Amino acid sequence: MEKIKIAIIVTNGVPASYGGFETFVEHLIEGKQAIFSVYCSSKNGKKREEEYKGARLIYIPLKANGISSIAYDIFSMIHALWSGQKNFLILGVSGAIFFPILKLFPEIKVITNIDGIEWQRNKWKGLSKIFLKFSEFMAIKFSSLIISDNLAITKYVSEKYKIDAKTIAYGGDHAFFTKEKVPLLTIENLKHGKSKYALSICRIEPENNVEMILEAVSLMDLSLVFIGNWSDSEYGKRLFKKFSSRTNIHLLDPIYSIESLFEYRASCSVYIHGHSAGGTNPSLVEMMFFSKPIIAFDCSFNRFTLENKGNYFSSTQKLSHLLSDIESLTDKIIFREIANRKYTWDFIRKEYLELFEK
Repeated sequence: MEKIKIAIIVTNGVPASYGGFETFVEHLIEGKQAIFSVYCSSKNGKKREEEYKGARLIYIPLKANGISSIAYDIFSMIHALWSGQKNFLILGVSGAIFFPILKLFPEIKVITNIDGIEWQRNKWKGLSKIFLKFSEFMAIKFSSLIISDNLAITKYVSEKYKIDAKTIAYGGDHAFFTKEKVPLLTIENLKHGKSKYALSICRIEPENNVEMILEAVSLMDLSLVFIGNWSDSEYGKRLFKKFSSRTNIHLLDPIYSIESLFEYRASCSVYIHGHSAGGTNPSLVEMMFFSKPIIAFDCSFNRFTLENKGNYFSSTQKLSHLLSDIESLTDKIIFREIANRKYTWDFIRKEYLELFEK
């Protein structure tokens, strides 16, 4: 049987070194059941390889983020169309104004993962918010099939657009692997006999409730390791300046090494997940494999991901209360069971490939 050919559009590219979509593509292309072409930005600073994990890499000379992402997405789709691709997997909605052109070719299948409800994010204002809302509409109207990574988003698509979407989350089992010994952390004050620490990993944005987490821990007798891109925004710089002098708070730059992240995750006593938007977040799914207590911001996205298990906060006071007695936190074992059932890459890959084979 001839393998199906699939063009993957709208990522920085692989190998992954940016975000959730790139990690998703990294693991999707490991399946040998299809022939993948992955569109990559030649502006991401990485060495240009022709192939990666058997996938063909195609480079577009534009940045894949910010305002240039619209042109980047459209150029990628034009190239795929010109190359005779029939199966498009499009990640995000930035280039959705071009979707009506793809719709003119009835033999082309366009499957779009709309990511989160992007226009609702706090960082978008004015015309940017209006354009993203329009792009969402165009993507949903002109795609062959819509994928969401979270049931809450699937319900939103159904209620707002009267269209059925397919819910497929992200895998996270790549983050957990067997290690003979996890070394004790040696960063600053964690040397001083305090082996318990809370961990948080995210992009430093207001919608991830970063300041709420830092405020809750700042006055407690508990260490916090917080990994994020502190220097990429005025918001991050302000928080770094405000909290970096606290002896129990350790603000670390982004870490992309899965081995280094493994050590932080495996050694922590509790994980704090502050995301309030965006759907199923990869860092939460990855953490579920470590059988650690999880305290998540109370929103429908997180409750769906955790199957309503775990512990939830919506204020500094509630988070401080939960952190004051880590030993009593519930459901840490059940997270691994949920993750093994719903969030392995073998399962996710199978779900996607079946959509194109139908």
